[in-house]
Amino acid sequence: MPEMTLLGWFHTIFGVLALGSAFYTLLKYKAISLDSLSGKLYVYITIFVAGSALGIYNQGSFGIAHVLAVLTLVAVAGGIIMEKFKLFGSYSKYFQALGYSSTLLFHMIPAITDFLRRLPLGDPFVDSFDDPLVLGFHKAFLLIYLVGLATQMRWLKKSDAL
Repeated sequence: MPEMTLLGWFHTIFGVLALGSAFYTLLKYKAISLDSLSGKLYVYITIFVAGSALGIYNQGSFGIAHVLAVLTLVAVAGGIIMEKFKLFGSYSKYFQALGYSSTLLFHMIPAITDFLRRLPLGDPFVDSFDDPLVLGFHKAFLLIYLVGLATQMRWLKKSDAL
């Protein structure tokens, strides 16, 4: 695994901050929104993290992490548009939740992959993207995302939130 660049360090540190603010926001408010300080923090840091990911080429070319960064930016933009302009009326809150919550999945896939391929130093847990441990985490994150999204959608339906 190549050494981390300064951009890589900033990307990683801010990515951890983004995840922390997202989990806090979801636990406290049940949905990510620009109406809360922690929601704003998550959205703005996520834009920075996804943008910085586009400048990291330690694997040599445009790869899956770059695709996830683009998907993250699209999902954030969709969430912001739904939140600000309510294009689908009362249904906009569901699309807002879908957009913002999807970014968490898009954060977690490269985060766990990079973590497992870098640590512990000198003898990382895995040495390939298709290692069963990596794929197991990806499947677990997808399942957690789907259950979390379904729970969030039910909560939104029962409440007048967002």
